[in-house]
Amino acid sequence: MDKLKNWWRSHRPTTRRLAQVYCALLYNANLKGFVEGKIYTGPVKNVCVPGLNCYSCPGAVGACPLGALQNAAASTGARAGTYVLGILMLFGIILGRTVCGWLCPMGLIQELLHRIPTPKIRKSRVTAVLSLLKYVILAVFVLALPLWYGLRHNLPLPAFCKYICPAGTLEGAVGLLANEKNAGLFSMLGLLFTRKWVILLVIGLACVFCYRSFCRFLCPLGAIYGFFCRFALIGVRVEEENCTRCGACIRKCPMDVRHVGDHECIHCGACMDVCPTGAISMRAGKITLKASERASGLKADPVFEKEQEKRTRRGRCVWAVLLAVLLSALVWFNFLAPSGTEEDRVPVPSATEESTAPVGHAVGEQVEDFTIPTTDGGTFHLRETRGHVTVINLWATYCTPCVQELPYFSQLAKEYPEIRILAVHSGLVTEDDIPGYIAGRDWDGIVFAVDTEDGAVYSRVGGDALLPRTIILNARGEVTYNEAGSMSYEKLETLVKAAE
Repeated sequence: MDKLKNWWRSHRPTTRRLAQVYCALLYNANLKGFVEGKIYTGPVKNVCVPGLNCYSCPGAVGACPLGALQNAAASTGARAGTYVLGILMLFGIILGRTVCGWLCPMGLIQELLHRIPTPKIRKSRVTAVLSLLKYVILAVFVLALPLWYGLRHNLPLPAFCKYICPAGTLEGAVGLLANEKNAGLFSMLGLLFTRKWVILLVIGLACVFCYRSFCRFLCPLGAIYGFFCRFALIGVRVEEENCTRCGACIRKCPMDVRHVGDHECIHCGACMDVCPTGAISMRAGKITLKASERASGLKADPVFEKEQEKRTRRGRCVWAVLLAVLLSALVWFNFLAPSGTEEDRVPVPSATEESTAPVGHAVGEQVEDFTIPTTDGGTFHLRETRGHVTVINLWATYCTPCVQELPYFSQLAKEYPEIRILAVHSGLVTEDDIPGYIAGRDWDGIVFAVDTEDGAVYSRVGGDALLPRTIILNARGEVTYNEAGSMSYEKLETLVKAAE
């Protein structure tokens, strides 16, 4: 029994590790997404989480602030990204880079990889210089490229997500492809995915030898939060009157810090344990969250013990509330939240008059009837397309392949005027001026509409966050094709002819 207690004392997770695991679970509370191989697209997905967590992860219940920032940069000129800038400033002012040390799932993954027993690369002048690279990536891939493509080509390009982000590859791509229900998505993979897969492997290998390699050298989200190091409410603080300038804190820190609390500090608190005078503590304003036992000079000091007891009671209360929130989120997203699938809807009798096929969105089934307002002030009623081949395209302004393939649908409308074509924009991004975006394009022949926030149309046709998606219905309203992926004009024309 004593051996077991001793083992637990030496191996029990720290408060910071528990916080990292907690956030990873809370950010990805939609556990059924991993089983179903689908992405959650409910209204909560409009809310950004503080850490780096891919929007396309099957379990993700919120959006990534970095992806939202790139979308806002690409949409500059059409709308102002007030929400994204506001939420990043809010996270920065309150938490700063405490997000990196305590609330980021990618930070947890990197630290677990670093625990693999191998020779380690220590920080040096080289790593200090490399830590500046993340600011270059922020400027080029998160801001400049999306902004340039948005203004010059009127195309969305989330460059960091598309070309670099290991979270997107691991959580999004691998998370979806690992499910056998998404085996058809392998046909969409190409050179771009291969490159990102190699980048993921290189970053993962680097983390084994060098502490938090991605966080230190490449992560632009950490660079953003680093700008708030002087203003952040929560973080480690140094009591200057007790500091002896011995440098033990800097030597202990695995990050490339010059002093405690600077833009490279992730506020992990490792420095508190080595400070000989107890001058370092974790604070939220004037409230001490965590302090070294050396802070009072004597561990058995009555005043110190009293303060420790107060902090322990506060901590237990906070953890009780947090656990209640986590359990509520897990129950809601996995058992109570509407799934948004066709099984939840009552078929409209008029939609079954010409066909005896079951209602659904798979090939051979008939799509349930729906009515949706169009961007030109009209109304699209699916029931009225009976007798015509109908093409439904699911797209979004922030999806580059979506925007690039829409001219093919317009060309199809000109060549085959008897075909009905509906392009439905995702209802998740409410700040986009969709009619204004469409007005500057030569996309004649396409009827445009914006889905509701709960995805009423998307759910009826089997849509999710994988864009673009094309659904083709024959004259009886039965599905002949329903797949995600980019479309060429030749393929589109062939599929439409097959549906006639």
